Amino acid sequence: MFPHDRVIVRRGPESGVPIIVAVHSTALGPALGGCRMKAYPDWRDGLEDALRLSAAMSEKCALAGLPHGGGKTVVVATGAFDRDAALRDVGTVIEELGGAYWTGPDVGTGPADMLTIGERTRHVFCRPVAAGGSGDSSPATAAGTVAALRAVCGDLPGRSFAVLGLGHVGARVARLLAEAGAKLVLSDVDPARREVAGELGADWVTPDECLTAPVDVLVPAALGGVLTAEVVPRLRCAAVAGPANNQLAGPAVADLLHERGILWAPDSVVSAGGVIGATGAELRHESPAEVTARLDGIAATLTGIFATAEREGVTPAAAAAAEARRRMAAARS
Repeated sequence: MFPHDRVIVRRGPESGVPIIVAVHSTALGPALGGCRMKAYPDWRDGLEDALRLSAAMSEKCALAGLPHGGGKTVVVATGAFDRDAALRDVGTVIEELGGAYWTGPDVGTGPADMLTIGERTRHVFCRPVAAGGSGDSSPATAAGTVAALRAVCGDLPGRSFAVLGLGHVGARVARLLAEAGAKLVLSDVDPARREVAGELGADWVTPDECLTAPVDVLVPAALGGVLTAEVVPRLRCAAVAGPANNQLAGPAVADLLHERGILWAPDSVVSAGGVIGATGAELRHESPAEVTARLDGIAATLTGIFATAEREGVTPAAAAAAEARRRMAAARS
């Protein structure tokens, strides 16, 4: 992947906490990436997260056919601090970039926080609907995930899925699969989420049991890093496809999945629905029909990646990364 265009690390003048903005690429257009507010052992861990996640956003946008590159904001939430002041500091840094980077919600932030960032810059998306934004992006992320699942296993009725993580996106994916007639195994670290299983008539299991359930498709829908060298030998699914970002604990895990004959759908493709929906509505002013067509197009993108991987004898992860690099290189030239 290409080196980053620009990285800013600054102690917020109002909040006093580290504010990190990483712009990976603007070859295809202004960079996009959420604002993550999270505690880290050290600010350098936050920097590493920003660098990795911004590069992943470049791949996501390129594969989704969006006229955008990838970026990321990380607010290193250490000790007691003024949250609104930190968000205003984020807005100040983003405004200095002059439109090269736009941010939206991520772990630890939501649509309401985009209003606070928006006090200092207009380069935000996913503001609340009442404020003229597109609001919560989880419905679009879930719709894109289900489109991807159709590419993985064809017809959904009668197929079995283990959904790990029942937050805004995971719960919506589970409901859409239930409506389509799929069989479900559900889990979340929060036992209160068990009510979703009861509502859908699904089996409720522990997270570890969900991870290794004998199903057609495992659907990781929580935080990343769930697929490790230790976990892969225990999997009993035919495929893995979900909206969680950065599912692979390391690049070598893609090879381990391939060796076991488990089809992995790159999360950079599966999870693209949120950014497709939000930026389509707010930045490109696309109609609902145009946004829906882009979401449905995730299936075709994934099918093409699978075909390339099989033809060239590589993993889907390698095929996806190569295609993203090709598109960005073509734009740069």
